[in-house]
Amino acid sequence: GVPFVLKAGKALSSKKAEIRVQFKDAPGDIFRCKKQGRNEFVIRLQPSEAMYMKLTVKKPGLEMATEQSELDLSYGLRYQDVKIPEAYERLILDTIRGDQQHFVRRDELKAAWEIFTPLLHDIDAGRLKALPYQPGTRGPLEADELSKRMGYVPTLGYVWAPPTLAKF
Repeated sequence: GVPFVLKAGKALSSKKAEIRVQFKDAPGDIFRCKKQGRNEFVIRLQPSEAMYMKLTVKKPGLEMATEQSELDLSYGLRYQDVKIPEAYERLILDTIRGDQQHFVRRDELKAAWEIFTPLLHDIDAGRLKALPYQPGTRGPLEADELSKRMGYVPTLGYVWAPPTLAKF
Protein backbone atom coordinates (compact mmCIF):
# COMPACT_ATOMS: atom_id res chain seq x y z
CA GLY A 1 0.00 0.00 0.00
CA VAL A 2 3.00 2.33 -0.18
CA PRO A 3 3.22 4.19 -3.50
CA PHE A 4 6.55 4.20 -5.30
CA VAL A 5 7.06 6.78 -8.05
CA LEU A 6 10.06 6.78 -10.40
CA LYS A 7 10.44 9.96 -12.42
CA ALA A 8 13.11 10.39 -15.08
CA GLY A 9 13.54 12.56 -18.13
CA LYS A 10 15.85 14.64 -20.26
CA ALA A 11 16.09 18.45 -20.33
CA LEU A 12 14.07 18.82 -17.12
CA SER A 13 14.13 22.00 -15.04
CA SER A 14 16.69 20.51 -12.65
CA LYS A 15 19.40 17.93 -13.14
CA LYS A 16 19.53 15.72 -10.08
CA ALA A 17 19.31 12.16 -8.86
CA GLU A 18 17.66 11.70 -5.50
CA ILE A 19 15.53 9.38 -3.45
CA ARG A 20 12.72 11.20 -1.67
CA VAL A 21 10.57 9.59 1.03
CA GLN A 22 7.56 11.70 1.92
CA PHE A 23 5.84 11.01 5.23
CA LYS A 24 2.09 11.24 5.60
CA ASP A 25 0.58 14.08 7.59
CA ALA A 26 0.46 13.45 11.32
CA PRO A 27 -3.05 13.35 12.73
CA GLY A 28 -4.07 16.62 14.36
CA ASP A 29 -2.18 19.89 14.20
CA ILE A 30 0.09 20.45 17.19
CA PHE A 31 1.25 23.83 15.92
CA ARG A 32 -2.21 25.15 14.96
CA CYS A 33 -0.59 26.99 12.05
CA LYS A 34 -0.72 27.09 8.30
CA LYS A 35 0.62 23.82 6.85
CA GLN A 36 4.20 24.15 5.62
CA GLY A 37 4.39 20.86 3.73
CA ARG A 38 5.05 17.27 4.62
CA ASN A 39 8.20 16.03 6.29
CA GLU A 40 10.59 14.29 3.88
CA PHE A 41 13.77 12.27 4.03
CA VAL A 42 15.94 12.95 0.99
CA ILE A 43 19.05 11.14 -0.18
CA ARG A 44 20.64 13.27 -2.88
CA LEU A 45 22.99 11.24 -5.07
CA GLN A 46 24.01 14.07 -7.38
CA PRO A 47 24.84 16.88 -7.57
CA SER A 48 26.02 17.86 -4.08
CA GLU A 49 25.71 14.48 -2.37
CA ALA A 50 23.72 14.81 0.84
CA MET A 51 21.18 13.24 3.13
CA TYR A 52 18.71 15.53 4.79
CA MET A 53 15.46 15.41 6.67
CA LYS A 54 13.10 18.23 5.72
CA LEU A 55 10.89 19.07 8.69
CA THR A 56 8.25 21.53 9.75
CA VAL A 57 9.60 23.10 12.92
CA LYS A 58 8.41 25.79 15.32
CA LYS A 59 10.32 29.03 14.89
CA PRO A 60 12.17 30.13 18.02
CA GLY A 61 10.31 32.69 20.09
CA LEU A 62 6.98 33.13 21.80
CA GLU A 63 4.81 33.09 18.66
CA MET A 64 3.31 29.85 17.42
CA ALA A 65 4.80 30.05 13.92
CA THR A 66 6.38 27.29 11.85
CA GLU A 67 8.81 27.03 8.96
CA GLN A 68 10.52 24.36 6.87
CA SER A 69 14.01 23.45 8.03
CA GLU A 70 16.32 20.49 7.69
CA LEU A 71 18.69 18.18 9.49
CA ASP A 72 21.51 17.98 6.98
CA LEU A 73 24.55 15.84 6.22
CA SER A 74 26.15 17.39 3.16
CA TYR A 75 29.21 15.39 2.16
CA GLY A 76 31.06 18.32 0.61
CA LEU A 77 30.89 20.31 3.85
CA ARG A 78 31.34 17.42 6.28
CA TYR A 79 34.29 15.88 4.41
CA GLN A 80 36.11 18.99 3.17
CA ASP A 81 39.55 17.43 3.53
CA VAL A 82 38.61 14.33 1.49
CA LYS A 83 38.59 14.17 -2.32
CA ILE A 84 35.09 12.94 -3.19
CA PRO A 85 35.29 11.43 -6.67
CA GLU A 86 32.60 11.93 -9.28
CA ALA A 87 30.44 8.90 -10.13
CA TYR A 88 32.32 7.98 -13.30
CA GLU A 89 35.69 8.43 -11.59
CA ARG A 90 34.63 5.79 -9.06
CA LEU A 91 33.45 3.38 -11.75
CA ILE A 92 36.61 3.75 -13.84
CA LEU A 93 38.77 3.15 -10.76
CA ASP A 94 36.65 0.11 -9.82
CA THR A 95 37.09 -1.25 -13.35
CA ILE A 96 40.86 -0.85 -13.16
CA ARG A 97 40.89 -2.58 -9.76
CA GLY A 98 38.55 -5.36 -10.92
CA ASP A 99 36.03 -4.40 -8.21
CA GLN A 100 32.48 -5.22 -9.35
CA GLN A 101 30.53 -4.09 -6.28
CA HIS A 102 29.17 -0.93 -7.96
CA PHE A 103 28.09 -2.70 -11.14
CA VAL A 104 24.82 -4.44 -11.91
CA ARG A 105 24.89 -8.22 -11.51
CA ARG A 106 23.75 -10.45 -14.36
CA ASP A 107 20.55 -11.52 -12.53
CA GLU A 108 19.67 -7.87 -11.79
CA LEU A 109 20.17 -6.95 -15.44
CA LYS A 110 18.00 -9.88 -16.56
CA ALA A 111 15.22 -8.86 -14.15
CA ALA A 112 15.35 -5.25 -15.39
CA TRP A 113 15.00 -6.35 -19.01
CA GLU A 114 12.08 -8.63 -18.06
CA ILE A 115 10.29 -5.56 -16.71
CA PHE A 116 11.15 -3.10 -19.46
CA THR A 117 11.13 -5.28 -22.61
CA PRO A 118 7.31 -5.57 -22.70
CA LEU A 119 7.04 -1.79 -22.27
CA LEU A 120 9.49 -1.19 -25.11
CA HIS A 121 7.49 -3.60 -27.33
CA ASP A 122 4.28 -1.70 -26.47
CA ILE A 123 5.95 1.60 -27.37
CA ASP A 124 7.25 0.17 -30.67
CA ALA A 125 3.76 -1.21 -31.47
CA GLY A 126 2.12 2.15 -30.73
CA ARG A 127 0.13 0.88 -27.73
CA LEU A 128 2.00 3.30 -25.43
CA LYS A 129 2.86 6.85 -26.34
CA ALA A 130 5.48 9.09 -24.81
CA LEU A 131 4.09 12.22 -23.20
CA PRO A 132 5.74 15.30 -24.70
CA TYR A 133 6.83 18.21 -22.54
CA GLN A 134 8.67 21.48 -22.96
CA PRO A 135 12.41 21.42 -22.23
CA GLY A 136 13.29 23.18 -18.98
CA THR A 137 10.03 22.20 -17.24
CA ARG A 138 9.31 19.59 -14.56
CA GLY A 139 8.19 17.20 -17.29
CA PRO A 140 4.70 16.22 -18.45
CA LEU A 141 1.82 17.59 -16.37
CA GLU A 142 0.47 14.03 -16.27
CA ALA A 143 3.49 13.01 -14.15
CA ASP A 144 2.63 15.57 -11.48
CA GLU A 145 -1.05 14.55 -11.65
CA LEU A 146 -0.08 10.89 -11.15
CA SER A 147 2.11 11.79 -8.16
CA LYS A 148 -0.78 13.78 -6.67
CA ARG A 149 -3.19 10.83 -7.14
CA MET A 150 -0.63 8.61 -5.37
CA GLY A 151 -0.74 10.98 -2.36
CA TYR A 152 2.39 13.07 -2.95
CA VAL A 153 2.05 16.65 -1.74
CA PRO A 154 4.56 19.11 -3.24
CA THR A 155 6.16 21.62 -0.91
CA LEU A 156 5.86 24.96 -2.60
CA GLY A 157 8.43 27.63 -1.86
CA TYR A 158 10.95 25.38 -0.10
CA VAL A 159 14.31 24.95 -1.83
CA TRP A 160 17.13 22.95 -0.27
CA ALA A 161 20.41 24.84 -0.43
CA PRO A 162 23.63 23.00 0.34
CA PRO A 163 25.09 24.56 3.49
CA THR A 164 28.32 26.52 3.38
CA LEU A 165 30.82 27.50 6.04
CA ALA A 166 29.80 31.14 5.49
CA LYS A 167 26.64 30.42 7.53
CA PHE A 168 28.60 29.34 10.61
